[in-house]
Amino acid sequence: MSTLPKIAWIGLGIMGSPMAENLIKAGYTVTGYTLEPDKLDRLAKAGGTAAGSIAEAVSDADVIITMVPASPQVEAIAYGPDGILDNAKRGALLIDMSSITPQTSIDLARAAGQKGIRVLDAPVSGGEAGAIEAVLSIMVGGEQSDFDAARPILEALGKTIVLCGPHGSGQTVKAANQLIVAVNIQACAEAVVFLEKSGVDLAAALDVLNGGLAGSTVLTRKKDNFKNREFAPGFRIDLHHKDMGIVTDAARTVGAALPVGSLVAQLVASLRAQGDGGLDHSALLRGVERLSGHPTGA
Repeated sequence: MSTLPKIAWIGLGIMGSPMAENLIKAGYTVTGYTLEPDKLDRLAKAGGTAAGSIAEAVSDADVIITMVPASPQVEAIAYGPDGILDNAKRGALLIDMSSITPQTSIDLARAAGQKGIRVLDAPVSGGEAGAIEAVLSIMVGGEQSDFDAARPILEALGKTIVLCGPHGSGQTVKAANQLIVAVNIQACAEAVVFLEKSGVDLAAALDVLNGGLAGSTVLTRKKDNFKNREFAPGFRIDLHHKDMGIVTDAARTVGAALPVGSLVAQLVASLRAQGDGGLDHSALLRGVERLSGHPTGA
């Protein structure tokens, strides 16, 4: 029998499904629950076990990992008679990898602690490709001992794994990450439209830019999206809109000015209002095209 901890995984979306599958490949026993039956079928085909409820998934788990869209969903799966806290065993470790407000993580850790359940907030960066390739950056908040216990599991999911401080710290760093990514994508989108309107070979230009100081992981990951106008979601505009709300609110709370970030947050919101919320965040290019009178931005 395996001596590895038994894992329950709640939330099998674009990120959650490949991450859970990477744990199965690493030898972990994974029982999953999500609202989409086809995702449960996918987990079962990968060697996991599909559960019929949150309670069923977590009741015998040593480690519970959650990956859902936002704070309301985390609260919905964590609290109440059918939730994680009322059904997990004492001593279990709950690793929330969703991107939520720092305060939600702090409140969850406090409530879980009253039931003898340990908690880490461990949001990730790297998008769908990073999840599939198990090269995510994982920013963690919580106790050192819990981080040490979770590290082997996290190493099956990512490459850069850092304890950033107490509960909520992982979410604070993730908010900063989303600020940087959004501003970077917006800058890349503006450069693409500028280059094309100037008659420059876009592919050549992006290659040379990415080899210099303007290069970035964002440009490496998204340049094909820009060149081909392919915006199938790796990370949806809707979710980045949520994250920009988190960072602008958190920055206001601590008194940090975000002059550029606030502008980009409004551009993300505008794109969402125009019906592009389901597209990848690289679709910020469409907003720049519209502002520039570009016909393909219609």
